[in-house]
Amino acid sequence: MQNKLFIGIGGGTASGKSAIAKYLLNYFGKDNCAIIKVDSYYHDLKYMSMEEREKQNFDNPNAIDFNSLIKDVNLLAKNKMIHVPVYDYKTHTRSNSFEKIESQEIIIIEGLFSLYNNIIKSYLNIKIFVDTLESTRLERRIKRDLQKRERTHDSILKQFNTMVIPMHNKYVEPTKSCADLIIEKGVKNTVAINELIHKITYVRNNLNI
Repeated sequence: MQNKLFIGIGGGTASGKSAIAKYLLNYFGKDNCAIIKVDSYYHDLKYMSMEEREKQNFDNPNAIDFNSLIKDVNLLAKNKMIHVPVYDYKTHTRSNSFEKIESQEIIIIEGLFSLYNNIIKSYLNIKIFVDTLESTRLERRIKRDLQKRERTHDSILKQFNTMVIPMHNKYVEPTKSCADLIIEKGVKNTVAINELIHKITYVRNNLNI
């Protein structure tokens, strides 16, 4: 009997993935639900100078340590405890702390590449793609990176145009084709959110977890 329900939430940068994941976490409760951010598995770049780190393409799937993510998802599937790394976006390194996930039944895997890796996809019971206009995503990204990641307006625009857009078109957008549910306008799309909750409840009941 499977004792975990895995949900993948993919989509472009600042599309509203995290907001949906948090909504589900609040709906089902922290005792029953946990979130794994794919971003937490960015490779640790402590060995690089800050100048070198800032030149890296974080919108390329090669920036993700998928081997560690797969290992942790496999452990969760076996009802084992995992320690999710905590990533520092300001320094592009992993901190020394971890977030523990152990007994929750619903595991949300959220990030640009949640639906990208075939091994991760094989664990997912429900696959969601959050589809948001590029202009809206850029506006949100500028606001977020200025406030939380100590970036300049010019650096955000440069990164968006030279890395984010090309990588989105090449690696992220194609994952929409494998989604069970495409949600436009993010968490504000109450019809789609209600459909998602119904789907999760249905799958959960059928898995008897």
